[in-house]
Amino acid sequence: MHRHLDQAISTHFKTYKESLVLLGARQVGKTTILKKIFPHALYLSVDNESIREILERYDVSAYRQLLTANAQTIIIDEIHELDNPGRAAKIFYDQLPNFQLILTGSSAFNIKNKMSESLAGRKIEYQLFPLTLSEYLVQQGLESQLNFPFFNTINQPLPKTEIIKPYDYQAILQNILIYGQYPAMLSHPSQPNYLRNLVDSVVFKDLVDLQLLENKPAALSLLKLLAHQIGSLVNYSELANRLGIDSRTVKRYIELFELSFIIFSLKPYSTNQRDEIGKMPKIYFYDLGLRNGLIDNFSSINDRVDTGQLFENFIITELYKYNQYGNFGYHFNYWRTKSGSEIDLVLSKQNQLIAVEIKSQSQRINKAFVSRYSGSKMMVISKNNYWV
Repeated sequence: MHRHLDQAISTHFKTYKESLVLLGARQVGKTTILKKIFPHALYLSVDNESIREILERYDVSAYRQLLTANAQTIIIDEIHELDNPGRAAKIFYDQLPNFQLILTGSSAFNIKNKMSESLAGRKIEYQLFPLTLSEYLVQQGLESQLNFPFFNTINQPLPKTEIIKPYDYQAILQNILIYGQYPAMLSHPSQPNYLRNLVDSVVFKDLVDLQLLENKPAALSLLKLLAHQIGSLVNYSELANRLGIDSRTVKRYIELFELSFIIFSLKPYSTNQRDEIGKMPKIYFYDLGLRNGLIDNFSSINDRVDTGQLFENFIITELYKYNQYGNFGYHFNYWRTKSGSEIDLVLSKQNQLIAVEIKSQSQRINKAFVSRYSGSKMMVISKNNYWV
């Protein structure tokens, strides 16, 4: 199973002495990629109660009892579930220095709040996402090697005519827009039950286990509302009124969803001009299958009213993943004026400024952004060129 992170993870300890921290939602393949690259590592799962009891002693003598003679690498899986993950990791790193330490977590809340200080200067973080389109195609045997669509050709004009491929890329796109890109969907194609179970058993597991949600029904309702308005401006007060909770709770829950790798937000691009929106974020889901599972809508593309939203979410998420994996270093924003002029995605890096319009069907191109920001350029991504 080929992943974009394979090389970075496999060469990590040749480059760094710091521990490797792999973050990502449950079921995206963290354990699979680590066991593939480090087949002889000592694997310690915090989900195992006996392992967890030993790790929560925070005693190096107890930790030594877990070690095996041949292991050079230690993997602690789902370390965020420990009461004090930073303390455990620090003991391994400082007092067992001859071992390579790898930590995984599916909730960044405990890791960022309880581990960052303990592991300051002792860790390098990576994030694993659901499959990219490139990974999907390679794992299906439709392409021979991974690449970084769009970013490989970012300084070239995208083709305006349809690209011919030896497989039905429109059918693949339609399947992805409905069922998403979790690795399990390769072996369970077009099976919504997996995604329904994922929502029930995975989405809130860490948030509930870590006792971060005092009102789970309201949190689930909020996530469903966000699922219905992907790509729209998020108004905390409006959401709070609809749910009967205060806006601070709405904002905190959204931050928790982000730290659990369910959603991510785009902030507006603004140079503080009076007519530009400068605060309200937009929300996107890391995986559309999970999003569709939340609202229990697996209807075909031809029977949906949200196809444009799905395609926008897909493109922005794909570019987000490639930007992270390839270390391209672009900042992601959207742009909108108070009169409603809008650009779906603004990519910025140093002196580069790229306005990206995402079109699921033929529509007029908005040139207001490039007219306002001299030196910027416009790119249009459609269903005919989205993987170039």
